[in-house]
Amino acid sequence: MPADQTDGTAGAHAVGATGHDGPAPTAATSGAATGSTGATATLAPGEGTEFRDRATVALADVPRVPGSKKPDPILVADGVVRRFGGLTAVDVQHVEIQRHAITALIGPNGAGKTTLFNLLTGFDRPDEGSWTFDGQTLSKVAAHKVARRGMVRTFQLTKALSRLTVIENMRLGAKKQRGEGILAALVKPLWAKEERENTARADDLLRRFKLDAKRADFAGSLSGGQRKLLEMARALMSEPQMVMLDEPMAGVNPALTQSLLGHVKDLREQGMTVLFVEHDMDMVRDISDWVIVMAQGTIVAEGPPDTVMADPAVIDAYLGGHHDEPLGDDDPLDEDHLHYRHEEDPAGTPPVDGHGATSTEGGTR
Repeated sequence: MPADQTDGTAGAHAVGATGHDGPAPTAATSGAATGSTGATATLAPGEGTEFRDRATVALADVPRVPGSKKPDPILVADGVVRRFGGLTAVDVQHVEIQRHAITALIGPNGAGKTTLFNLLTGFDRPDEGSWTFDGQTLSKVAAHKVARRGMVRTFQLTKALSRLTVIENMRLGAKKQRGEGILAALVKPLWAKEERENTARADDLLRRFKLDAKRADFAGSLSGGQRKLLEMARALMSEPQMVMLDEPMAGVNPALTQSLLGHVKDLREQGMTVLFVEHDMDMVRDISDWVIVMAQGTIVAEGPPDTVMADPAVIDAYLGGHHDEPLGDDDPLDEDHLHYRHEEDPAGTPPVDGHGATSTEGGTR
């Protein structure tokens, strides 16, 4: 099997696992996904505010401290630890994700954000810890079973199957496909109607994500931003309760950024919960109801975007604990310091000017 298809299979398992033994999706979710005539379906991406307003009210009294308890958490993790040799990549004592809200997971590179994503979605196993999703334990549950229960994810590096068309990639995301069995696949009447229904739903999603013109194109021919849109649309084929996005804006053409932002907001207004990793602080401030900050594998801050952005612990995590202190005891450009260095230099080397070049009375040498 070609390498690109092998990588894509893992992504398909995350967003297109068959079977669904979790709670049924909400009416808002299924109605918007299937193109029903409800009010949600008539709104352009990002226009709805009902669930945003609910999230604002629900989180208003939540303490702004790491590990704070939420009024209606859909995901709860306790004591999750992952070590790689002598390095502790993740050490999260307690974290809760509020239902029907958009939560951002931020932090500097190497903070453990993607590793935590991998653990929660079954793509990696922790050394310690447990977590529940909608009241069901997910500890040691395989990735495809996590997706069946309603928690799906996308990847920082997109996992579209490059040698399949866009519509074929979309159909992979549908659940309970009868034709996936070896024997059933040989009897087309058993699954032909279901495939028509899945195709109709996929076409509706492609129109919403403005990918319908690319329907018959190979996924490998799409731009980076279009692949991000395809992966998000394919995730919705499984009618999830929670969508986890790993750096959805990474590598995206600025022309598609606003479109992606609108679609992320729209997920919340369809009744879904969103947890996303992102480095773009403008995006985080724009769409997030709550922000969780990781540094060196631990959670160092939580709260609304504006509160978190002004938190000294967050500033230190990104810029370092001594970011506002001088580099040394003396200012290297101080005139007295430069004169002292000149006097003490036995070779008589001229002082260093502000541009890093040695200078003399006659000019620069």
